Amino acid sequence: MTMPSTASAATTTATQPQHEIHYCIFDMDGLLINTESLYTQITSEILARYGKKYDFELKAKLMGLREKESSEILVRESGVAMTPEEYLHERHLLQLERFPHCVPLPGVMRLIKHLKDKKIPIAVATSSYRKNFELKSMNNQALFELFDVIVCGDDPAIKHGKPNPDIFFVARDRLAKHYGHDTVVNEKCLVFEDSPIGVQAGVNANMKVVWVPDENIGRLYPTLDGPSQRLESLELFDPVYFGLPPFEN
Repeated sequence: MTMPSTASAATTTATQPQHEIHYCIFDMDGLLINTESLYTQITSEILARYGKKYDFELKAKLMGLREKESSEILVRESGVAMTPEEYLHERHLLQLERFPHCVPLPGVMRLIKHLKDKKIPIAVATSSYRKNFELKSMNNQALFELFDVIVCGDDPAIKHGKPNPDIFFVARDRLAKHYGHDTVVNEKCLVFEDSPIGVQAGVNANMKVVWVPDENIGRLYPTLDGPSQRLESLELFDPVYFGLPPFEN
């Protein structure tokens, strides 16, 4: 898929509200916790055993996809002498060792605690399968227990993975049910993403999008159509810009 890259997203915040947001939906890997860097380390180690290199151009194509799709693309484009199933097996063994040690990224705990305190509906919508989510969250309960809804990539309600908007619609509908809301306007939902394909899914959902790319991915996409705002870190997020309650300190 060719990602749009002709327009630049805003990189600064404003002191006056520019949007009216009611729901916030967060990707997980590389946005809330540092698992994207662990994915990079693990896949690099596996490919190196076969004399192959894992670069950020290939990584950008895999980010946000469900594991079956991403493993097929990885094996095909890297030319590694293994099947997608063999790759996933080796990756899983390393994940069991390393994912329990992942930690929240800068600015995450402050933001999520703030939204929870202000009773803003919040959900995780991750392409990670439930088994991987459980592994990543096992030592991060202080973070994930704050969310009203957790939607994983292998949820049967999700018919199509990103860049299709299904996962965000499922998260939206479950937040609405959780809070007893009859209807939710998509434009009043704010998606937080770190991957270009996740940004596209949010745009396809007709939701507002904050893009927080890894610096290496950001260099590959100096401009990207769709996001309402581009930030280097969630530490820089200003809730007021989106009509959300301001931080109190």
